[in-house]
Amino acid sequence: MGKARSVKILTTIAEVRAEPQRKPRVLVPTMGALHKAHGELIRVARDAVGKHGEVAVSIFVNPLQFEPGSDYKRYPRPEKADEEFCRSAGVDLLFRPSADEVYRTNRSTFVEETSLSSTLEGKSRPAHFRGVCTVVAKLFNILAPEAAVFGEKDFQQLSVIRRMVCDLNFNIDTIAVPTVRDEDGLACSSRNQYLNTDERKLAPVLHKALLAAKNAGKRSANDVVALAQTVINEAHLARIDYIEVVDAETLKPVEMVRPNSVLLLAVFFGKTRLIDNMRLA
Repeated sequence: MGKARSVKILTTIAEVRAEPQRKPRVLVPTMGALHKAHGELIRVARDAVGKHGEVAVSIFVNPLQFEPGSDYKRYPRPEKADEEFCRSAGVDLLFRPSADEVYRTNRSTFVEETSLSSTLEGKSRPAHFRGVCTVVAKLFNILAPEAAVFGEKDFQQLSVIRRMVCDLNFNIDTIAVPTVRDEDGLACSSRNQYLNTDERKLAPVLHKALLAAKNAGKRSANDVVALAQTVINEAHLARIDYIEVVDAETLKPVEMVRPNSVLLLAVFFGKTRLIDNMRLA
């Protein structure tokens, strides 16, 4: 954490636009329930913008990226704890709008990437990335950052946002931050708090499977996937959604592990769905 600062908290677009922006700004978009991985994103944002620049954090639980019947309503929203987290982390601006502030009831415009978003998470969660792209594009327009910081844990999301930035000519740098993990290897996620005691004990099997697949020296993607499946199936509460080896640029499946290959997976523990990934070469 950085030196505590006085955080300016804004909740409306009008308030943001009324603020004079005289400093370069780096944005950390989040859905709140902030944890140490967000702290690392904020640290990287501060390094990027410098002590005289401005680190902005947005907290918005985006209804467009939640499929029907998912955890939108129960997604954690610890406002006071998040405010204190931002103060301790040295954040300058916290933008925390309501859903009604971000989306008009008669909205009819969305932002949709149609290539990178069609597989993996996009296959399991239809319309998810349309929601992601729409809200991130809106945040870019509202907050006008010079750069934005995203975690590599959400590997496909990072790829989709980079494509959107390129295709729509946003003059914004996207900064990627390596996955932050707990001591037992589990990737930090706000959804980890949904896990019960038994599920939490078993969840590090995801990292174990990724490491086993990376270090086995196997060249066939099918062999890599089979090995990861075997490791994960040792955890009796785990239910695999997908495990795939893809090219890191195109997200297309590959038959053989080669430079720029990445292994991505999604696994349920009870009702909690966790994702993780690791580059294989």
